[in-house]
Amino acid sequence: MKQLCIFGLILICLVSCKTKNIANTSVPNSIKGDTVRIVNEALEYEVTIIDAGFTSWLYSRALPRNYYSENYLESKNRVYVAEWNNRASQPMRYNSNLYEMQINYDSNIHYGYEVNYLIYNYMIYFQNTYKQKLFGFVPPR
Repeated sequence: MKQLCIFGLILICLVSCKTKNIANTSVPNSIKGDTVRIVNEALEYEVTIIDAGFTSWLYSRALPRNYYSENYLESKNRVYVAEWNNRASQPMRYNSNLYEMQINYDSNIHYGYEVNYLIYNYMIYFQNTYKQKLFGFVPPR
């Protein structure tokens, strides 16, 4: 539950993004322990994913970077985030400990491959770990 709260805080950072259409393609990121941090100063956002199992899952089960196209990741993230936000807005119907806050993912902003890759993989990790199905087929990694 703490994991989801932290992920929610990460996504709040996306809320404060400026609506600029093209991001700097060099997104500095670092992975330390159970923390994944992505910063893009050009768009003024920071995404931090702190989840006890996500980092090890990312290295051991996620498909490698550049396996999916950026367009694929963006389209999946749009759908996953829309369903996440739907559930976050209905705390009486969905577990409010899982969907603590909404995610502001603007499809008009080019976040870059790394951000989309990590958000997509977190969504897959989340669905498999917490036995949730946000949309369509969920790869059983």
